[in-house]
Amino acid sequence: MKIARVETFLVPPRWLFCRIETDDGLVGWGEPVVEGRAEVVRAAVEVLAEYLVGRDPLRIQDHWQVLTKGGFYRGGPVLSSAVAGLDHALWDIAGKAYGAPVHALLGGAVRDTVRVYAWVGGDEPARLTEEIGAQIDAGFTAVKMNAAGRTDPLTTPAGTAAVVERVAAAREVLGPHRDVAVDFHGRFSPAGARRVLHAIAPLHPLFVEEPLLPEHGHLTAALAASTPVPLATGERLYGRAEFLPVLSAGIAVAQPDLSHAGGITEVTRIAALADTFGAQLAPHCPLGPISLAASLQVAFCTPNFLIQEQSLGIHYNKDADLLSYLVDTEPFRFTGGHARRTALPGLGVTVDEAAVRAADRTGHAWRNPVWRQADGSFAEW
Repeated sequence: MKIARVETFLVPPRWLFCRIETDDGLVGWGEPVVEGRAEVVRAAVEVLAEYLVGRDPLRIQDHWQVLTKGGFYRGGPVLSSAVAGLDHALWDIAGKAYGAPVHALLGGAVRDTVRVYAWVGGDEPARLTEEIGAQIDAGFTAVKMNAAGRTDPLTTPAGTAAVVERVAAAREVLGPHRDVAVDFHGRFSPAGARRVLHAIAPLHPLFVEEPLLPEHGHLTAALAASTPVPLATGERLYGRAEFLPVLSAGIAVAQPDLSHAGGITEVTRIAALADTFGAQLAPHCPLGPISLAASLQVAFCTPNFLIQEQSLGIHYNKDADLLSYLVDTEPFRFTGGHARRTALPGLGVTVDEAAVRAADRTGHAWRNPVWRQADGSFAEW
């Protein structure tokens, strides 16, 4: 069996899919994308595909080594994301070739269900309690929200109070037996993050995500020591070497993205590394169905897994949603806030190829917003 061709598809709302086909007709799907830079990743996939065509798709570990290390210049979001999507597709093919789900190939399941959380916004708090109530009615036991929209690096008393008010409103609706995670999105300075963490600690967030920008990772230890709130980070880290310093510094939750951090192959290693520090795995995934399917396969076989992000109904999904490109949506039917393990081979989802090809004819050019402070200076989004 040899790889015959690799294709990419730019599909709304902001995703990039890849398709690997073998000479005997097996097909694997992946999701290699950097949100806002999908076209650039597409070009990277096309370059990497030059190596893959004609080779045995089942030599996944060897291909991962060559794709990540075969060029003199390594790493970064574009290359790591291109490799990630190709890695998804290779594991999908392997599962189909062996007639087994990917989690079985990775050593077998350690759980039957995976807890997932729902996104409820928070930049604009007006409808926050209504949105949380709707997610509770849908069966979710955990939600994630932004701490604030555009904000000053050092929050004013009013700004800090507004964050506390939003998280308190969420806690009131959720009660003591459900969870709220709070995303700082790197919008506060290190000092500002410390101030806000102290203020929301009594509300017992499940974790606070990206309290610092990734380039401020060297300050993580001091921040972690200053608060009882579990700290989470990793959506903008792309490999084990980048996770090692923040794990050493005391983060409680590692959040690699299966579409950014080298795919299934690397994220399983990141999970094992996190386990040696007593940290939990909560993969980042505000993306499409293939990325989520890959994330769930890792979750089913990872002992130190905590909770899974998913994008059903998320505000980005205006032209298409999580289920738009699937033949069968059953794998993503969440019951009681959990996804159930199946024995479906590969990634466990069947992509609607006709819908994907039709969507690619339209494509997209999604870009994240660029925010400004009141004085006209740049603000973190």
